[in-house]
Amino acid sequence: MRDEFAPPPPERPSYFKNWLSLTGAITATGGMFAFVFLVAIDTFAHETNPYIGILTYLVAPVFLIFGLAMVFAGWWVQRRQASRRPVAGGSQLLAIDLSRPTHRRYLAMFGSGALLFLLLTAFGSYQTYHFTESVTFCGATCHKVMQPEFITYQHGAHARVSCADCHIGSGASWYVKSKISGIYQVYGTTFNKYERPIKTPIKNLRPAQETCERCHWPEKFTGNLDRSYVHYLSDKKNTPYTVRLSLRVGGGQPGNGFFGGIHWHMNVANRVEYYASDRQHQTIPWVRITSTATGEVRVFRAGDFQGEPPAGSIRVMDCMDCHNRPAHAYQTANQAVETGMALGKIGTALPGVKKAAVEALTKEYATNAQAIEGIAVALRKKYGAAEEVAPAIAAVQRIYQEDFFPQMKADWRAYPSDIGHKDWPGCFRCHDDKHHTADNNVAIRASDCTACHTILAQGRDDELTRLAPQGMEFKHPGGGLDPDLLCSDCHNGGIQGK
Repeated sequence: MRDEFAPPPPERPSYFKNWLSLTGAITATGGMFAFVFLVAIDTFAHETNPYIGILTYLVAPVFLIFGLAMVFAGWWVQRRQASRRPVAGGSQLLAIDLSRPTHRRYLAMFGSGALLFLLLTAFGSYQTYHFTESVTFCGATCHKVMQPEFITYQHGAHARVSCADCHIGSGASWYVKSKISGIYQVYGTTFNKYERPIKTPIKNLRPAQETCERCHWPEKFTGNLDRSYVHYLSDKKNTPYTVRLSLRVGGGQPGNGFFGGIHWHMNVANRVEYYASDRQHQTIPWVRITSTATGEVRVFRAGDFQGEPPAGSIRVMDCMDCHNRPAHAYQTANQAVETGMALGKIGTALPGVKKAAVEALTKEYATNAQAIEGIAVALRKKYGAAEEVAPAIAAVQRIYQEDFFPQMKADWRAYPSDIGHKDWPGCFRCHDDKHHTADNNVAIRASDCTACHTILAQGRDDELTRLAPQGMEFKHPGGGLDPDLLCSDCHNGGIQGK
């Protein structure tokens, strides 16, 4: 039986009672708090953010582990000091006596600092969460090598859609795949091993049905679109020449509208597959079309291609096979200059300004600064100090800054655009009258242009008032053409374009 008047047993020393361990405990608590807070944000957020995984499962645990490491580091240091200089009571460096004003003051300061740390952790986690949703995070902070894509994205039709929505989408599986595929990209960026220009298309991009079709509902792609394409000839008068088209978008379902047209390729009643022999999908020697309703299969081959494509090389056609530059479209030199002329930024009173501006844009420049100076020198040399020259120079320089990136060797020439068929083969990759079935009875036709569009009016200003609802045959401003020529054989986005 213990004597009630006997002195209490000596207190067992605690080596965790030191400032280092206490600071580590606060840091670990902050890390755990951030982890729980981020999980709650991700759970109750209206939109998923694929980058939240970086913060939740990588950044927050780092603080937690670092804090725990500090706790045990303090324990180890304290225990080591106690073994060297044994002191009664365990040689505790941290002893709090609330009867002392100094201890109360220090404890209040430490508690206030700990509370402030937790509040800053919550605020920082919330702000960081939203920053990872921003385009700046992808385009400027994390991927500076992507400057051309970042700038063209800002001027594109999808400038309000975040990068992750298209490149990753929702769900953890594609987030993990994108991060794994990005490991080499991190290495390349860090050690300056990336390609110039960045190669396209991205082979591991998520299928368009899981990204694009979250907003663009293919079953509702019906009806026609009225479009006018304003051009200027490369003559001294900068003669305007406009083509007004009715684009037969089509697609959809038979019960909802016109069934066919351009989006016939994406209709659920058809499955279009193809094999491209080059990386950029510009040469397509093999096409297979399957009717999902009847099961009929037709295979078309072009040229000397025989047999079947290599295993694993067949691609199912989706949105990206035509809309291959949906967010990072580089305007051709012709297109950008003609747009500037149509908007009045490049004065058409300057003789042959279209040709002069395009020539200035397409010269070889080593840097952006060299291009800005070169454009100004070229146009001043041609037009002197005329009143319209200064605005034209500024407009052409702006075009270069938005569509030409010499350090990355990136402009329209590096990235084919498969919408239409003017500057790149586009539609004519398959619709060329050269893809035939094995018995040569059926071909993928090129001559039936009205399947996709109808020309309502064309020509100079006075000719555009005469609309032809039934359509008219295309009249090339340069006169008769060889029927075997493709548009892109002459129109390449440079000065040859008319």
